[in-house]
Amino acid sequence: MNPSDRPCPDYDVAPVSRRQFLRASAAAAVSVGTLPLFATPKAVAAPKPESPAETLVKRLHDSLTDDQKKKICFPWDHTETGTNNRGLLRTHVSNNWQVTPYRISGERSIYTKDQQAIVQDIFKSLTNPEWHDRFMKQLKDDSGGKPWGAEQSVAIFGTPGTDKFELVLTGRHQTLRADGNTEGHVAFGGPIFYGHAGLAPAGSLTEKPDHPENVFWPQALAANGVYKMLDGKQQKAALVPKSPRESAIGFRGTKVGEAPGLPVGEISKDQKAELQKVLAKLIEPFRVEDRDEAAACLTAQGGLDACRLSFYADEDMGDDGVWDNWRVEGPAFVWYFRGSPHVHVWVHVADSPDVKANARG
Repeated sequence: MNPSDRPCPDYDVAPVSRRQFLRASAAAAVSVGTLPLFATPKAVAAPKPESPAETLVKRLHDSLTDDQKKKICFPWDHTETGTNNRGLLRTHVSNNWQVTPYRISGERSIYTKDQQAIVQDIFKSLTNPEWHDRFMKQLKDDSGGKPWGAEQSVAIFGTPGTDKFELVLTGRHQTLRADGNTEGHVAFGGPIFYGHAGLAPAGSLTEKPDHPENVFWPQALAANGVYKMLDGKQQKAALVPKSPRESAIGFRGTKVGEAPGLPVGEISKDQKAELQKVLAKLIEPFRVEDRDEAAACLTAQGGLDACRLSFYADEDMGDDGVWDNWRVEGPAFVWYFRGSPHVHVWVHVADSPDVKANARG
């Protein structure tokens, strides 16, 4: 079995029996707090095997029949083989792919209604409760209005409850992970992806330049606000002629200083504070534990001062000087936002540049 990439060419979510569980998860997230400026947390709350999402992953695994396990469960280091060898399946990330051919719901589903509800609850537990409606809008828009799970699939690597396990949730414009921090040194359980085609006209992949109703576009507007704060010399350094290929999320390590863009360590205190707010917007859609771990990973490699900020001139939709493509990159930190022709965001964060990603786009 090989994951299938495709060119990136309301949800009527039924009530589920685990609402109290999710309310408790949301309450716990609020009690932990947030990182308003992407600062180092006083106590890192990385995901644990007993975190809400991971607890649900074990519940899902325990409910699977032997036949279901043969279809969606793999060894921890399962590697794809054959003419389309894609390397380690667990670390694969793309803009539009299915980790297995079995959808969560609909005609290609192999799951019971109760199992479908568990997967939906895993998804909710991986995201910020304040973002649930926006994620549902993205999923509805990007699937042509299909019901929850009809264009998403999951796989489980390793065995939940042991020292190595991870669930990977995939679909168009989505790769999310739950690993209970059993994948060492990396935030979010590995590279993730999010995106949205917004109100791109039917039959087209291209949004209008102002990206109407795109749930992630405010992140780009915040980044462009930082660009406007830069002086002429800084803007010249930050504006790069050509965007990297979109799946270029490998870490540069100590060579990040050779990358194009503006060294963040050279900008003023107020400019840096605005950039910190941008990073807070970037991590806001996800659960608190992943946000805290991402912040800790960035701190371990020198914080924002070790990063470079780049905006790309070649894909400026509308030629309006609002840069659709931009990137924050550190030794082991890549947050690559591409707004052209619609939003694709590639994320790879670790505390060491030795962590690899299997990215295709």
